[in-house]
Amino acid sequence: MWDYTPTVKEHFLNPRNVGEITDADAVGEVGSLACGDALKLFIKLDENKEKIVEAKFQTFGCASAIASSSALTEMVKGKTLDEALAITNKDIADFLGGLPEEKMHCSVMGQEALEVAIYRYRGMDIPEHDSEHDHGHAYPDHDGVIICKCFGITDSFLRKVIETNKLTTAEQVTHFTKAGGGCGGCIPKINELIAEINGSVVEEPRKRPEKLSNMKKMQLIQEVLEKDIRPLLWADGGDLELIDIDGSKVQVAFRKACAGCASSGNTARLVENKLRELVAEDVVVEEVAS
Repeated sequence: MWDYTPTVKEHFLNPRNVGEITDADAVGEVGSLACGDALKLFIKLDENKEKIVEAKFQTFGCASAIASSSALTEMVKGKTLDEALAITNKDIADFLGGLPEEKMHCSVMGQEALEVAIYRYRGMDIPEHDSEHDHGHAYPDHDGVIICKCFGITDSFLRKVIETNKLTTAEQVTHFTKAGGGCGGCIPKINELIAEINGSVVEEPRKRPEKLSNMKKMQLIQEVLEKDIRPLLWADGGDLELIDIDGSKVQVAFRKACAGCASSGNTARLVENKLRELVAEDVVVEEVAS
């Protein structure tokens, strides 16, 4: 499905530095199992507390998440904390010879875990995001305003990722951060950030058609599932299968990591919201076992 480089494959099949450091000087934990990606990074400093001498990780995620974590632990060894902080997600991806755009959020997660670990070691508070949909996103950001409530992602975090990676579309932002990949309600704000940072015109949001025949409605539902929804699920190792369309009722079955997931009910609602946004406001999504 994904075109991985030989280096990505090597770090996935033979990951370096897997495990934990019981007497670690710094620990950074980001993501959550409910979100589909989770990473815990352990760092050990030398006697003078100046350089990183050891780094290990524990992760739950796809091949890109494992490879990115493995690469990161190799990259930070021998560096001071300030030098480690200078590592960007692009540096992690470049170390691996590149990552598919849909998987770039894995490198962002690695950079994020590193920064959380160092900020905590230095005694800087990591704020907890107040959101009922919080999936464990943690970032050293004291002034940011939450833009994506589904994943608890702030405007300042998005600014940094957009600027660092020169992102120009909301779709790219979703690939890199997951922001906008839930209910989609933050897409207009993401577009505004992109326009502000790049000095461009705000991208017009897609609108659902005013009138649709039954045949056109079915075709559009299938198109949105294939182009807008399934790629987001793939990024977390999940998938869905369209079972049936009966008027406005859409039956789907979740596959892979999404199958039996405790958050599948939330995912079904996210699918329903996206179909209502882009197809018709009366669409109802029903999860079925198949």
